[in-house]
Amino acid sequence: MHIKHDIHTVLFCIGVLAFNMVPVYGLPGSLPNFYDDEADDTLIQSLISSMTDEELLGQVFFLGYQGIEPSDEIKYWISKRQLGGVKVFSRNMDELDNLAKSINDMQVLAASGRFSIPLFIATDQEGGWVRHIWKDVLVVPGNLAIGASRYGEDAYLTGYYIGLELAALGINMNFAPDVDVYSDILNTAIGPRSFSSDPVQTGLLACGYFKGMKKAGIICTAKHFPGHGGAEEDSHGILPQVHVSYDEMWDRELVPYRFLIKEGIPAIMTGHLSFPDILKDKTPATLSSFFLEEVLRKRLHFKGIVITDDLEMYGAHQGKINIPEVTKSAIFAGNDMLLISHRPQRQESAWNPLLRLIKTDKLFRSKIIESVEHILSIKCQVFKGNDPSPIYPDYQHVKEKISKMQSSESLHAIFQSICRSITVIQNGIIPYTPAKAEKILLVGQYTEFLDQGILRFPKASVYEYSYYPAERSLKEVRTGIGNLVEEHDTIIFLLVNDNSLEILKTLRKTNKKIIVISSLTPVYLREVPWVKTAIAVYGTGKESYEAGFAVLCGDYEAEGKLPLVFE
Repeated sequence: MHIKHDIHTVLFCIGVLAFNMVPVYGLPGSLPNFYDDEADDTLIQSLISSMTDEELLGQVFFLGYQGIEPSDEIKYWISKRQLGGVKVFSRNMDELDNLAKSINDMQVLAASGRFSIPLFIATDQEGGWVRHIWKDVLVVPGNLAIGASRYGEDAYLTGYYIGLELAALGINMNFAPDVDVYSDILNTAIGPRSFSSDPVQTGLLACGYFKGMKKAGIICTAKHFPGHGGAEEDSHGILPQVHVSYDEMWDRELVPYRFLIKEGIPAIMTGHLSFPDILKDKTPATLSSFFLEEVLRKRLHFKGIVITDDLEMYGAHQGKINIPEVTKSAIFAGNDMLLISHRPQRQESAWNPLLRLIKTDKLFRSKIIESVEHILSIKCQVFKGNDPSPIYPDYQHVKEKISKMQSSESLHAIFQSICRSITVIQNGIIPYTPAKAEKILLVGQYTEFLDQGILRFPKASVYEYSYYPAERSLKEVRTGIGNLVEEHDTIIFLLVNDNSLEILKTLRKTNKKIIVISSLTPVYLREVPWVKTAIAVYGTGKESYEAGFAVLCGDYEAEGKLPLVFE
């Protein structure tokens, strides 16, 4: 009995010693916690030195998920791999409260991790054309409208009001503003997402947007570095080539980034764009250490987070789907976070190869540690500062909260911004006052345009067709409009894309009055110089069309200036 007792005592003492030597989560002083009251630099180093290779690697991943509710895959990444960020798409929402509940649940899951590091929750809510949160939120006209108004306050308030709604939902990062200079007017991938073809104007307005969003507590992400505005193609389906010298790039594409970096922009997204005149090859900028290390870090002195555009896009891999190689190259090039938005199997395929690399390649491991330092630095600034951004949304009252945000003040401010942006391109019959017996035909692809037209001209006829009709349908549209035109005196036509341009061209030989309201980008008006009355409205919401018809009918004189060079 005595010997047995001694053995138990020895084993107990060994257990106590082991217990005190190995950190145990939940005990005072055992592991650093994100919310510890320490200086940021000290806390960050303490966190990094305590993290496993898996936890370090997890922080650099930025993933999307499928479905209305967080998928099992994304929950696994959060709980087991210390995922750094989650991207929210329109596919992830049906109602605002459900989306906020999903975001809350993911943050709760992240908080249960060993270090309680919160997630970046991001979306694309640029305003105008691109917005993933589409239901029960403000509809703003977009960057090109702000470029037409030229008011810095319009940019600031747009960023601020969008930011307030995102914050209420628990979204703390926005992949905006788009600061691509509208240097190639044939660029349909960016187009109205740009502020202007003037790089200085783009930079100034982008700074206003950023400051407004920062005031609302949102992390802004300027994109698409070093500049997508000079590319005609879309990097979702091809690797665009931009033929520009470095000096030209410095004085044009990089100007907005030079402004924003000096103002403290916290994150920048890289673009899948090739610059063969600079690199002498077709390496995408996303995978170029010259652009990310030499230009962005050394010459522009950027200290924040560098995030890739979606690595599933064709431009990142040029059709050769090898996510492990692409993600490896992206880290070595100087990216901090890897955005893989869609397919769980591709997200998973990157994990094990990179995990092996962080364990065996000292340079790769040092790159990951440097990236995690950048990531945690921004998270500390945003979530632990004097005025920290909220992490957990009040999902039970989010609809009511956002509804109250859409006050008469905010709605008035946005509408005034829209009114200032309206631009008269051709002043043929403005103000337009139809004769008593004049027959008017409204033709367009947006219901909001037709509805506002009917409010102005209650007796007008209406012809609506789809935004991208199939070829067979397009022929039917041509025939249908041709027959209706003969029965009317005036056609008020909505011009929004190449399909509507093709339809409009068929009206050239008619002897009818043609009035065009151009929406989104007005570049298509270059193709129809014979149109004598043309107005650009830029947005696609009812307020944009309301303001456009108000100018047409002479309610007020348009102040907007064309924000791009028409050549």
